[in-house]
Amino acid sequence: MLTEDTARRVIDTYFRAWETQDPALIVTIFTENATYAERAFEEPHRGRTGIAAYWKDKVVGDESDIRCRLLSLYLDGQTAIAEWEAEFADLGVRKLMREVAILEFDGDKIASLREYWQTKNL
Repeated sequence: MLTEDTARRVIDTYFRAWETQDPALIVTIFTENATYAERAFEEPHRGRTGIAAYWKDKVVGDESDIRCRLLSLYLDGQTAIAEWEAEFADLGVRKLMREVAILEFDGDKIASLREYWQTKNL
């Protein structure tokens, strides 16, 4: 059963990987065959290799000066629903993001992550 401690530890690692723009760190919290859906109507990034490639392209390539914080966390079986807020520069434009992420776990790693978010320019 997924515990709150495990979910918080994984989300903390996600935030640390995002803030430090570290593709090697982000893949440590995903299963080998995980999926990462950044947009609801697009194909998800698949596997650690696909997730790392997305991270290098978007997070390392386009974003900078990233700060994020967890607003709320809910657990249901092996699923965590996390709401967070992030502030960052995206191609030089400062943005504020609110996001809800649905994280399905296999043990202590994410097997599936689906993001739903909105941003506004600051």
